[in-house]
Amino acid sequence: MSHTVPPVLSVVPSRALVDEKFRVLVENLPPGAPVTLHSLHQSEDKDYWEAYGHYISDERGAVSVADDFSFGGTYKEKEAMGLLWSMRPVPGSRDGLRLRKSDVCTPLLVNISVYSGHVTEGFREQTPLALAITERWYMAPGVQRIVIKEEGVKGTLFLPPGPGPFPGVLDMWGGGGGLVEYRAALLASHGYVSLALQYLDPNKQKPDLEYECFEKAFNLVKEHPQVIPYRVGCLGLSLGAILTISLAAESNVVKPRCCVCIGGGHLFRRSHTIGDWQKRMPQEWPVDENNYMIWRNMALPIPEDPSLKVEVGNINCPMMLVNGLDDQGWAAVECADDIAKMMRAAGKEHLLTRLDYPDAGHLIEPPYSPHFRVSFFKVNEDMMGILLWGGQTKPHSDAQEDAWNKILTFLQQHLYSKRTPKARM
Repeated sequence: MSHTVPPVLSVVPSRALVDEKFRVLVENLPPGAPVTLHSLHQSEDKDYWEAYGHYISDERGAVSVADDFSFGGTYKEKEAMGLLWSMRPVPGSRDGLRLRKSDVCTPLLVNISVYSGHVTEGFREQTPLALAITERWYMAPGVQRIVIKEEGVKGTLFLPPGPGPFPGVLDMWGGGGGLVEYRAALLASHGYVSLALQYLDPNKQKPDLEYECFEKAFNLVKEHPQVIPYRVGCLGLSLGAILTISLAAESNVVKPRCCVCIGGGHLFRRSHTIGDWQKRMPQEWPVDENNYMIWRNMALPIPEDPSLKVEVGNINCPMMLVNGLDDQGWAAVECADDIAKMMRAAGKEHLLTRLDYPDAGHLIEPPYSPHFRVSFFKVNEDMMGILLWGGQTKPHSDAQEDAWNKILTFLQQHLYSKRTPKARM
C-alpha cells in the first residue's frame, strides 16, 4: 500500500475493564483500500489467540470497527468487539484450549494491528501498517485483593474502592475445581464485596463437598465490616449454580438476598455426595463425531422422585436462571423447566427470572470473552478429556453480553438500595 502519510490506529479507551466496549479506528488510509484488522493475545499459558476482520476504507481513508462492516474473517458485519469475542487459538495450537485469566492483578494485553489487503494467515510473519496495545482489566484501580485461608474456607476476597459498606456476593465456579478469581474481581469493580470460593481440589481423586464450607464462606462475606449483612447474594456457574440452588433451598445458615445461577440445576441435595452423583454417570462417556465428551444426558431424564431433587419450593429469595439452549455440558434448560414447574406449584413463581439464549452453550462468562465450544476438562484422573460445552460463536457471544448486563441489573435491584458505584480505570 503506497501512501504518503502513514496510517494511524487508535483504541479508545486503551485501558478499560473487560466488560467495557472500546472503539478501534484506523485513519490516513487511501480511500477504498482493503485492510485487515487483527488482534493477538498471548495467554498466561503462552498460547497465542487471535481474531481478524476484513474491511474497506471509506472515502476519507478511515475504518471504524464499530461502524463499518467486516466482509470476512473470524467475525462479520458491524461488530465493535469482534476483535475480542471471536478470538481463537492460532493455527497449530494445542487442542482443547480455554482462555482464562489467573493473575487478575495484571491486565489482559491485546495487540491490535492493521495490515494491507485481506489477510487470513501468517500475521506474525508480516509487518503491520500500524499497531496499538490495549489493556483489559478484571480488577479496577482501588479494588483490594485479600487471600482467605481460614478453617474450612479457601478463596480470595475482593473489596471495592471506597469506604463502604457494600453489598456482598459469594461467587462459585464449577466442577473443574481450583480457584477462579476473575469474575469476583470484576464484581468488586462494580461495587460488590466478592468472595471467589475454592471448594474443590482438582488434584483429589475423589473430591467431596462439605456444606459447612459454603455456609462459613457465606457468613465470612456477610460478617465482613465493609458488607451490608442483609444484602448478600450468591452467584454460581455449572456445579456452582447447582450448589447455589441447593443452599438457597436447604441451608438454615445461607439466606441469600438473591441468587444467580448459570447453567445449573436442582439435582444435588445437601445429603448427596460427589459419589452419589458419580453413580449416575455412564460406564462409557457418550461422545460426538469428534470424540468430544457430552455430559448433558447425565441429568436426563429429570427424575420424578422428589427425594432426588432439591425442594426449590423452599426458596424465598429472587432467583435468576441463565441458560444456553445449546448447553451440552448439563441439562440446564430441562432443569429450569422443572424448577419453574415446582416453584409454580409452591406459589413461588414470582421469585423466578429466566434468561434462555438460543444457540448459546454452557459457559456463559463475562462479555467479550472468547466462546469455547469445547475445552479440556478434568474432575479427577478418571474424569478428564475434551468436553463439549455447546453454542455457536456469534449468538453465544451476544448472550454473554446481554446476560452480564442483566445480571448486574438484577444484583443492583436486589442488593443495592441505590445506584451501584462503578470503579473507573
